[in-house]
Amino acid sequence: MTQKPIVAKLPGSREDVLRRLVKHKITGLPVTKKDGTYVGFVARKNLFAQPEEEQLALLMKKDWPTISPNSKVEDAVEVMTREDVHFLPVIEKKKVQGIITPADVLIVVEKAQLEIPVEDLLRSPCVPIFELTPLTVALRIMSVANVFALPVLDEDGFLSGIITDRDFFDKSHVDGTIAMSDLGLAEDEDSWTWEGLRNIMKLYYEESKIHLPKIFVKDVMVSEPTTVFAKTGVSEASRLMRKNDFGQLPVRGTDDRLFGMLYDLDVLTVLLS
Repeated sequence: MTQKPIVAKLPGSREDVLRRLVKHKITGLPVTKKDGTYVGFVARKNLFAQPEEEQLALLMKKDWPTISPNSKVEDAVEVMTREDVHFLPVIEKKKVQGIITPADVLIVVEKAQLEIPVEDLLRSPCVPIFELTPLTVALRIMSVANVFALPVLDEDGFLSGIITDRDFFDKSHVDGTIAMSDLGLAEDEDSWTWEGLRNIMKLYYEESKIHLPKIFVKDVMVSEPTTVFAKTGVSEASRLMRKNDFGQLPVRGTDDRLFGMLYDLDVLTVLLS
């Protein structure tokens, strides 16, 4: 687990959470009382779901799953995959001892040297998109499908790239300083990074603060993305994810066409068999 994670404290506000997410380049954090007692968790998806809510107490999820420091890794994986969460606070005596994410567990799968093909583990939706789709349409598809990454196909149906929710926004068409000001974070201008700001730009866009440029997916996607084949062993896929800090990998079939999308939680399920 990651020890001493960044936390938000009650009473707090939406801006408090946004400030921490941007400054520390994270996408979720435990919530505690002033005395350190754990009371819940808040992720960026909670902010996206309630863009008008200002109070942290109403934004956070009190029933977010947790785990104890003495639990087995398999127990953590079972909870994360069952609840479909990427953050699992580690709680002991009502205090936050750490946090565990899929990225922390990938090394376990990698070291196990398992040859189980990734095609046996695909369980998450794969939503491909055409490379000449306008950015605004692509972002709407992503929101409706409730995914954070879309494999991109060319006119012949072959994989030509991948786009994540962070790729929609870059410095060429978003003024980060203005974005920080509009989000109420201007006083921390000297401590924010563009990488951290991109994690929450979808929220900024959905509040109608900015308009995406009239360009296509192919103009911002990651071309020639790292991929695996359907028969690739799960430990090798885990190594690629961990090495590149990827949360997902496009999967190719024997005909070299898109077969599906492998997510980090899919990889971890191998530890439950």
